[in-house]
Amino acid sequence: MLKGKTALVTGSTSGIGLGIAKALAQQGANIVLNGFGDTEGPQAEIAALGVKVAYHGADMSKASEIEAMMKFAADTFGRVDILVNNAGIQHVARIEDFPVERWDSIIAINLTSAFHATRLALPAMKEANWGRIINVASVHGLVASAEKSAYVAAKHGVVGLTKVTALENATSGITCNAICPGWVLTPLVQKQVDAKAVAMGLSNEEAKKLLLGEKEPSMQFTTPEELGALAVFFCSPAAINVRGVAWNMDGGWAAQ
Repeated sequence: MLKGKTALVTGSTSGIGLGIAKALAQQGANIVLNGFGDTEGPQAEIAALGVKVAYHGADMSKASEIEAMMKFAADTFGRVDILVNNAGIQHVARIEDFPVERWDSIIAINLTSAFHATRLALPAMKEANWGRIINVASVHGLVASAEKSAYVAAKHGVVGLTKVTALENATSGITCNAICPGWVLTPLVQKQVDAKAVAMGLSNEEAKKLLLGEKEPSMQFTTPEELGALAVFFCSPAAINVRGVAWNMDGGWAAQ
């Protein structure tokens, strides 16, 4: 379905981003990966799906590096047809104790980077009259949790940015939508599970059940593969009139 298209997925060397990148590659899209940690393994996984893959290590907190990444993608594959803004970090603390530098980093990486990548992707999408912008927000873009002020603020901002991007391009072939996952067992969430297990003297499995039980009625984690399938749907002809939605895949979290 996506053969000949190019997808750039930020924060895609593991977790949700890699799951989405693999799902798009399975539909024939060439992939530009971005992120830290192991980069060769994810590139090999994508290449094994029979598409072209490239990697750029832009620091998503820096506009100049995002500009370099977008130029790299265009120089390598022609243009970015599908932009998935997924890069994100987390820090947990009460507002009065929240380190200012952590606030700034979370807003920069989780929200501002999506603005920069979007503004740089749109001109080529407009010229082609086709584009898909998928912002990975969170159920925390719809509801709040204590001690996550920066993350919740950033993800609410991502949902707002999604709506504006969709409206500004509503009569074109460019759509913009947000995915709002609940708990996904990514390395980021596993750290929260580990911390809960240590703090409460629980096994890792007990800590997982406790974490799910606090928020997610389905009592099961959403998987990167499920989120990838939703991203593929957003890129399909069936979703041409799905514009500006914040689509939660959260096991009933926001329904409560």
